Amino acid sequence: MSPFFKKSNHNTDKTDVFLESKIVNEYKEKPLSPRLEENIQILKKIFEKDMDYSIRRFELFQKTPSAIVYLNSLVDKKVINQDILKQLQEHVMTEEQHANLPQYIMENILYYNDVVTVQNLSQVIGAIVQGKAIVIIDGIQEALELDVLIKEKRSIEEPETERVVRGPRDGFIEQIQTNIALLRYRLPIPEFRVEETEVGVRTKTKVVVCYIEDIANPTLVQEVKKRIDAIEIDGVLDSVYIEHFLEDNPISPFPQLINTERPNRVIGNLLEGRVAVLVDGSPSALIAPATFNQFYHTEEDYNQHWVFSSLVRIFRIMALSFSLTFSAIYVTVFSYHPELIPAKYVVAASTGALTIPFPIVFEVLVLEFSMEVLREASVRMPQQVGGALSIVGVLVVGQAAVQAGFVSPITVVIIGMSTIASFAVPAYNAANTFRMLRFLLIILAGVLGLLGIALGLILVANHMLSLRSFGVPYMSPYAPLDIKSLKDSIIRAPYRKMTQRPAKIHPQDKTRIGDVPKDYTNYNFLNKEEREKL
Repeated sequence: MSPFFKKSNHNTDKTDVFLESKIVNEYKEKPLSPRLEENIQILKKIFEKDMDYSIRRFELFQKTPSAIVYLNSLVDKKVINQDILKQLQEHVMTEEQHANLPQYIMENILYYNDVVTVQNLSQVIGAIVQGKAIVIIDGIQEALELDVLIKEKRSIEEPETERVVRGPRDGFIEQIQTNIALLRYRLPIPEFRVEETEVGVRTKTKVVVCYIEDIANPTLVQEVKKRIDAIEIDGVLDSVYIEHFLEDNPISPFPQLINTERPNRVIGNLLEGRVAVLVDGSPSALIAPATFNQFYHTEEDYNQHWVFSSLVRIFRIMALSFSLTFSAIYVTVFSYHPELIPAKYVVAASTGALTIPFPIVFEVLVLEFSMEVLREASVRMPQQVGGALSIVGVLVVGQAAVQAGFVSPITVVIIGMSTIASFAVPAYNAANTFRMLRFLLIILAGVLGLLGIALGLILVANHMLSLRSFGVPYMSPYAPLDIKSLKDSIIRAPYRKMTQRPAKIHPQDKTRIGDVPKDYTNYNFLNKEEREKL
């Protein structure tokens, strides 16, 4: 990886001074002293309260006083002992080699790749807290910085929120180097670019932009870099921090970037001309630009027969619409427009609601709120308790509420069906948006009836039509209409029919599938006589 852009020099205004570490800012322009003891005393003053601060004195080449400084909770001590200290102590150097000592050590002594020189104290301090070891030599105003960080990481597993029946089972983890390796394994081409920068004045978090150079639109790549470069924040702990700064409309509740933990999904989007952003410490990758069309697609859609995948997508769209509007329609019909349904259904529903002391809209809102509380409690509770909590909440509390006459049985059924339908939306952040909008529609339905539902849906549709993700219309390919891109929308056409990449992303290479023979009879491995025998 090579840095793709450098952060611009911070202005010396109050905001930047506040964001930046006071200690780093204090020693920003102070060079290393040629005196070993003076440097050691400065570092001891800074780290004296830290129990894991370590300093190991030794004689370089058995003659020059030196020291290696590090935080022992972050470094690999075996590497320090065997690959660094042993080499620096045992080697004997002549006087002629003393002219450029740091360079000579890097090129001829250390059996180690990740080593550079640093000249000022702020670089030394920053390197130590990032898990690097610093070798300071008496009489030299340059120190050696060695990357000996020991990286603890969990094993590669299938993402919990993106499980599939058929397809790859590996997922991203928190270590960015492992995530990049998972991508390069699937995309072994020199055009695959992985460019790095740092975001976060205090956390110095690595952020990586990935794209395919001869497919992705250069303007899109530069815009992603520009938005990341403009981020001024003290720390980045997850990719969601970056996501909030990359969105075109941060006020909108609709997600405008795709987040995924599946490497194969990232590669699929890169091959369409999109750009991926990885953040060190986060197992979720961001993909830009995003359209609403992609939030009800799953990677498994491309691993099954196109007829079945298309049918499942239709079911998801129906479930999404159902979860958004069903509760509001129920309130509207039984509060304002009972003539819209057959009389026998009205009588059946009204019989159970005669003893309920609350209006239907209040009853529905209370049940929806209770369902959201139950869902949140199930997520936050330990896994062994969460399942039992869901069963108790749904069966016991729900049945008790019906028998006590607080809610009608038909309302429990309606809310349960709406909640189950919301789980059919593959993207969790998109499902959250529709859960929130459901409350708005219920309130409008309770106040204005059918007109309220129509008004709410018009507002939602108008907002979605106005959204952009890096300039790409959010409702593409439906509005504006793109006939060719409809092949991978509500239905998924066979692969041989999806010959072009999405036009709205403006990729450099628009063709992804070449000419495919339509008649395979000429490729039959049996000759004519053998076929006749069969």
